[in-house]
Amino acid sequence: MLKSIAVRVAQGTQTIPDPRRADPAGFRARPVIGAQPCEAGCSACAAACPTRAIEIEPLRIDLGRCVMCGDCEPVCPSGTLSFDNDFRIAATERDALVVSAARPSLDPVKVSAALHRRFGRSLKLRSVSAGGCNACELEVNALTNVNFDIGRYGIDIVASPRHADALVLTGPVTRNMAQALQLCWDGMPEPKLVIAVGACAISGGLFADSPALDRSFVERFTPSLYVPGCPPHPLTFISGILDLLGIDS
Repeated sequence: MLKSIAVRVAQGTQTIPDPRRADPAGFRARPVIGAQPCEAGCSACAAACPTRAIEIEPLRIDLGRCVMCGDCEPVCPSGTLSFDNDFRIAATERDALVVSAARPSLDPVKVSAALHRRFGRSLKLRSVSAGGCNACELEVNALTNVNFDIGRYGIDIVASPRHADALVLTGPVTRNMAQALQLCWDGMPEPKLVIAVGACAISGGLFADSPALDRSFVERFTPSLYVPGCPPHPLTFISGILDLLGIDS
Protein backbone atom coordinates (compact mmCIF):
# COMPACT_ATOMS: atom_id res chain seq x y z
CA MET A 1 0.00 0.00 0.00
CA LEU A 2 2.76 2.43 0.96
CA LYS A 3 4.61 1.57 -2.24
CA SER A 4 1.49 2.39 -4.30
CA ILE A 5 1.13 5.73 -2.55
CA ALA A 6 4.80 6.52 -3.17
CA VAL A 7 4.40 5.77 -6.88
CA ARG A 8 1.31 7.98 -7.05
CA VAL A 9 3.14 10.85 -5.38
CA ALA A 10 6.14 10.43 -7.71
CA GLN A 11 3.97 10.47 -10.81
CA GLY A 12 2.02 13.52 -9.74
CA THR A 13 -1.13 14.64 -11.57
CA GLN A 14 -0.94 13.64 -15.21
CA THR A 15 -4.32 14.98 -16.30
CA ILE A 16 -4.15 18.30 -18.15
CA PRO A 17 -6.14 20.64 -15.87
CA ASP A 18 -7.49 22.89 -18.63
CA PRO A 19 -7.14 21.52 -22.20
CA ARG A 20 -7.88 24.93 -23.70
CA ARG A 21 -4.82 26.44 -21.98
CA ALA A 22 -2.35 23.66 -22.74
CA ASP A 23 0.92 24.43 -24.53
CA PRO A 24 2.00 21.45 -26.68
CA ALA A 25 5.62 22.45 -27.33
CA GLY A 26 6.90 21.41 -30.73
CA PHE A 27 3.48 20.61 -32.15
CA ARG A 28 2.94 21.95 -35.69
CA ALA A 29 -0.62 23.25 -36.02
CA ARG A 30 -1.87 26.61 -37.27
CA PRO A 31 -0.17 28.02 -40.39
CA VAL A 32 1.01 31.60 -40.07
CA ILE A 33 1.19 33.91 -43.08
CA GLY A 34 3.69 36.65 -42.31
CA ALA A 35 3.49 40.32 -43.24
CA GLN A 36 6.39 40.09 -45.67
CA PRO A 37 5.15 39.72 -49.26
CA CYS A 38 5.87 36.66 -51.38
CA GLU A 39 8.52 36.97 -54.05
CA ALA A 40 7.08 37.88 -57.43
CA GLY A 41 5.98 34.85 -59.42
CA CYS A 42 6.93 32.41 -56.66
CA SER A 43 4.77 29.32 -56.20
CA ALA A 44 7.28 27.07 -54.46
CA CYS A 45 5.03 26.45 -51.46
CA ALA A 46 2.09 25.37 -53.62
CA ALA A 47 4.36 23.07 -55.64
CA ALA A 48 5.65 21.45 -52.45
CA CYS A 49 2.20 20.84 -50.98
CA PRO A 50 1.15 17.18 -51.42
CA THR A 51 -2.58 17.86 -51.03
CA ARG A 52 -3.05 21.12 -52.97
CA ALA A 53 -3.93 22.89 -49.73
CA ILE A 54 -2.13 26.09 -50.77
CA GLU A 55 -3.35 28.63 -53.31
CA ILE A 56 -1.43 31.64 -54.58
CA GLU A 57 -2.64 35.20 -55.29
CA PRO A 58 -3.80 35.67 -52.69
CA LEU A 59 -1.84 33.24 -50.57
CA ARG A 60 -4.10 31.04 -48.52
CA ILE A 61 -4.01 27.61 -46.88
CA ASP A 62 -6.95 25.25 -46.53
CA LEU A 63 -6.61 23.38 -43.23
CA GLY A 64 -9.22 20.94 -44.43
CA ARG A 65 -6.64 19.70 -46.93
CA CYS A 66 -3.40 20.52 -45.08
CA VAL A 67 -1.59 17.53 -43.55
CA MET A 68 0.76 19.84 -41.63
CA CYS A 69 3.80 18.17 -43.14
CA GLY A 70 5.63 21.52 -43.08
CA ASP A 71 7.17 21.01 -46.53
CA CYS A 72 6.01 24.48 -47.59
CA GLU A 73 7.91 26.36 -44.90
CA PRO A 74 11.54 25.57 -45.88
CA VAL A 75 10.98 26.22 -49.61
CA CYS A 76 9.46 29.68 -49.06
CA PRO A 77 12.28 32.08 -50.06
CA SER A 78 10.66 35.10 -48.39
CA GLY A 79 9.89 33.32 -45.12
CA THR A 80 6.23 34.22 -45.44
CA LEU A 81 4.99 30.82 -44.33
CA SER A 82 5.49 29.26 -40.91
CA PHE A 83 3.57 27.26 -38.32
CA ASP A 84 2.85 27.75 -34.63
CA ASN A 85 1.50 25.34 -32.02
CA ASP A 86 -1.96 26.85 -31.69
CA PHE A 87 -4.06 23.69 -31.59
CA ARG A 88 -7.42 25.49 -31.41
CA ILE A 89 -8.15 25.13 -35.11
CA ALA A 90 -11.45 23.21 -35.19
CA ALA A 91 -14.33 24.82 -37.05
CA THR A 92 -18.07 24.45 -37.48
CA GLU A 93 -18.06 25.42 -41.16
CA ARG A 94 -15.89 24.04 -43.95
CA ASP A 95 -15.02 27.47 -45.35
CA ALA A 96 -13.83 28.60 -41.93
CA LEU A 97 -10.78 26.32 -42.22
CA VAL A 98 -9.10 28.60 -44.77
CA VAL A 99 -6.26 30.78 -43.44
CA SER A 100 -5.05 33.82 -45.39
CA ALA A 101 -3.29 37.13 -44.78
CA ALA A 102 -6.71 38.79 -44.59
CA ARG A 103 -7.96 36.15 -42.14
CA PRO A 104 -4.91 34.92 -40.18
CA SER A 105 -7.00 33.33 -37.43
CA LEU A 106 -9.71 30.78 -37.95
CA ASP A 107 -13.29 31.69 -37.19
CA PRO A 108 -14.17 30.55 -33.66
CA VAL A 109 -16.32 27.47 -33.26
CA LYS A 110 -19.96 28.49 -33.12
CA VAL A 111 -21.65 27.43 -29.92
CA SER A 112 -24.86 25.53 -30.63
CA ALA A 113 -27.53 26.29 -28.06
CA ALA A 114 -29.54 23.29 -29.27
CA LEU A 115 -26.59 20.93 -28.89
CA HIS A 116 -25.74 22.42 -25.51
CA ARG A 117 -29.25 21.75 -24.22
CA ARG A 118 -29.28 18.20 -25.59
CA PHE A 119 -25.69 17.06 -25.11
CA GLY A 120 -24.08 19.58 -22.77
CA ARG A 121 -23.99 17.10 -19.88
CA SER A 122 -23.62 13.83 -21.78
CA LEU A 123 -22.36 13.05 -25.28
CA LYS A 124 -21.65 9.55 -26.55
CA LEU A 125 -19.32 9.09 -29.53
CA ARG A 126 -19.13 6.23 -31.99
CA SER A 127 -15.82 6.21 -33.87
CA VAL A 128 -15.74 4.83 -37.42
CA SER A 129 -12.50 4.43 -39.37
CA ALA A 130 -13.58 4.64 -43.00
CA GLY A 131 -10.30 3.57 -44.60
CA GLY A 132 -7.98 5.50 -42.29
CA CYS A 133 -4.30 4.75 -41.69
CA ASN A 134 -4.92 4.45 -37.92
CA ALA A 135 -3.15 7.72 -37.02
CA CYS A 136 -6.35 9.69 -36.41
CA GLU A 137 -7.87 6.64 -34.77
CA LEU A 138 -5.01 6.45 -32.27
CA GLU A 139 -5.48 10.11 -31.35
CA VAL A 140 -9.23 9.60 -30.91
CA ASN A 141 -8.46 6.70 -28.57
CA ALA A 142 -6.07 8.97 -26.64
CA LEU A 143 -9.01 11.22 -25.74
CA THR A 144 -9.94 8.80 -22.98
CA ASN A 145 -6.47 8.38 -21.44
CA VAL A 146 -5.33 9.90 -18.16
CA ASN A 147 -3.77 12.95 -19.85
CA PHE A 148 -6.81 14.21 -21.73
CA ASP A 149 -9.63 12.43 -19.85
CA ILE A 150 -12.51 13.62 -22.00
CA GLY A 151 -14.85 11.58 -19.81
CA ARG A 152 -14.69 14.27 -17.12
CA TYR A 153 -16.93 16.38 -19.39
CA GLY A 154 -19.51 13.62 -19.77
CA ILE A 155 -18.15 12.68 -23.21
CA ASP A 156 -17.47 8.98 -23.83
CA ILE A 157 -16.68 6.65 -26.73
CA VAL A 158 -19.18 3.81 -27.00
CA ALA A 159 -19.05 0.46 -28.78
CA SER A 160 -22.51 0.49 -30.34
CA PRO A 161 -24.15 3.03 -32.65
CA ARG A 162 -27.37 2.40 -30.73
CA HIS A 163 -25.82 4.19 -27.77
CA ALA A 164 -24.19 7.02 -29.76
CA ASP A 165 -25.13 10.65 -30.23
CA ALA A 166 -22.29 11.60 -32.58
CA LEU A 167 -20.41 9.75 -35.30
CA VAL A 168 -16.68 10.48 -35.22
CA LEU A 169 -15.55 9.96 -38.81
CA THR A 170 -11.90 9.27 -39.61
CA GLY A 171 -10.38 8.19 -42.92
CA PRO A 172 -11.12 9.28 -46.50
CA VAL A 173 -14.24 7.04 -46.82
CA THR A 174 -13.35 4.21 -49.15
CA ARG A 175 -15.93 2.41 -51.27
CA ASN A 176 -15.44 -0.68 -49.13
CA MET A 177 -16.40 1.27 -46.00
CA ALA A 178 -19.21 3.40 -47.43
CA GLN A 179 -21.98 0.93 -46.64
CA ALA A 180 -20.66 0.16 -43.16
CA LEU A 181 -20.48 3.88 -42.43
CA GLN A 182 -24.06 4.37 -43.59
CA LEU A 183 -25.27 1.41 -41.52
CA CYS A 184 -23.61 2.89 -38.43
CA TRP A 185 -25.31 6.22 -39.05
CA ASP A 186 -28.68 4.58 -39.66
CA GLY A 187 -28.33 2.69 -36.37
CA MET A 188 -27.85 5.84 -34.33
CA PRO A 189 -30.93 7.39 -32.70
CA GLU A 190 -32.01 10.95 -33.41
CA PRO A 191 -30.84 13.60 -32.76
CA LYS A 192 -27.31 12.91 -33.99
CA LEU A 193 -24.36 14.66 -35.57
CA VAL A 194 -21.18 14.00 -37.55
CA ILE A 195 -17.70 15.05 -36.44
CA ALA A 196 -15.08 14.88 -39.22
CA VAL A 197 -11.63 14.22 -37.77
CA GLY A 198 -8.48 14.64 -39.85
CA ALA A 199 -7.68 15.86 -43.35
CA CYS A 200 -8.78 12.57 -44.89
CA ALA A 201 -12.26 12.76 -43.38
CA ILE A 202 -12.66 16.44 -44.21
CA SER A 203 -11.42 16.49 -47.80
CA GLY A 204 -9.98 13.11 -48.73
CA GLY A 205 -6.51 14.32 -47.82
CA LEU A 206 -3.70 12.60 -49.70
CA PHE A 207 -6.25 10.28 -51.27
CA ALA A 208 -8.70 12.90 -52.52
CA ASP A 209 -8.28 11.91 -56.18
CA SER A 210 -8.37 8.15 -55.60
CA PRO A 211 -11.04 6.20 -57.50
CA ALA A 212 -11.27 3.94 -54.43
CA LEU A 213 -13.19 6.60 -52.51
CA ASP A 214 -16.92 7.13 -52.12
CA ARG A 215 -17.45 10.39 -50.24
CA SER A 216 -21.18 10.67 -50.87
CA PHE A 217 -21.87 10.22 -47.13
CA VAL A 218 -20.04 13.47 -46.28
CA GLU A 219 -21.95 15.21 -49.06
CA ARG A 220 -25.29 14.01 -47.69
CA PHE A 221 -24.57 14.64 -44.01
CA THR A 222 -22.68 17.85 -43.34
CA PRO A 223 -20.41 17.58 -40.30
CA SER A 224 -21.28 19.75 -37.32
CA LEU A 225 -17.59 19.99 -36.41
CA TYR A 226 -14.38 19.79 -38.45
CA VAL A 227 -11.20 18.78 -36.61
CA PRO A 228 -8.24 19.32 -38.97
CA GLY A 229 -4.83 17.71 -38.76
CA CYS A 230 -2.89 14.67 -39.91
CA PRO A 231 -3.49 13.43 -37.33
CA PRO A 232 -5.22 16.07 -35.20
CA HIS A 233 -3.96 16.60 -31.68
CA PRO A 234 -6.41 15.36 -29.01
CA LEU A 235 -6.38 18.92 -27.69
CA THR A 236 -7.79 20.13 -31.03
CA PHE A 237 -10.68 17.69 -30.71
CA ILE A 238 -11.36 18.47 -27.06
CA SER A 239 -11.29 22.24 -27.44
CA GLY A 240 -13.48 22.02 -30.54
CA ILE A 241 -16.16 19.81 -29.01
CA LEU A 242 -16.22 21.79 -25.77
CA ASP A 243 -16.64 25.03 -27.71
CA LEU A 244 -19.38 23.49 -29.87
CA LEU A 245 -21.33 22.32 -26.82
CA GLY A 246 -20.64 25.49 -24.83
CA ILE A 247 -18.95 23.58 -22.01
CA ASP A 248 -16.63 25.44 -19.67
CA SER A 249 -13.35 23.72 -18.79
